[in-house]
Amino acid sequence: MKQFKTLLIAAILFLGATQISTAQTKVAHVDVNEIMAKMPAMLDAQKQLEKLSATYDADIKKMIDEYQTKIKKYEAEATTATEAVNQERSKEVQDMQKRIADFRDNAQKELQKKQEEIVKPIIDKVKASIQKVGKAKGFQYVLDGSTLLLADGTNITPDVKKDLGF
Repeated sequence: MKQFKTLLIAAILFLGATQISTAQTKVAHVDVNEIMAKMPAMLDAQKQLEKLSATYDADIKKMIDEYQTKIKKYEAEATTATEAVNQERSKEVQDMQKRIADFRDNAQKELQKKQEEIVKPIIDKVKASIQKVGKAKGFQYVLDGSTLLLADGTNITPDVKKDLGF
């Protein structure tokens, strides 16, 4: 009976200590998507990427227009040209198709690389600000508010925006 009492007291103390430590945990949430969408540096980055994308699109359109012009010309002359000339033209058209596809793939890769290059420092800056604000306010955990199902706690999004200067 004495052992049972001791075990019961130990269990109560353990549960009480667990609840005290849980109650002291401070959790906040922040909406990173909102911050990134309104951040001036991110808006500038998006403009740069759109400009680069428009340049690539214009180049691809120019290549496609040239391709289509050649096809029309070759189709019109196909009946009067020799078999050897038609085969050479067919090879040239296939080469043009390959160049267009390669250019499109390379443009997409370059655009993605540029996006990572431009956006990574911005993301790092936002993370550093979230950590700074979270520590200054005494939070042990800061959750990204865009994935929360219930966000009844403290929202530090305005504080992070203020820290980032917008």
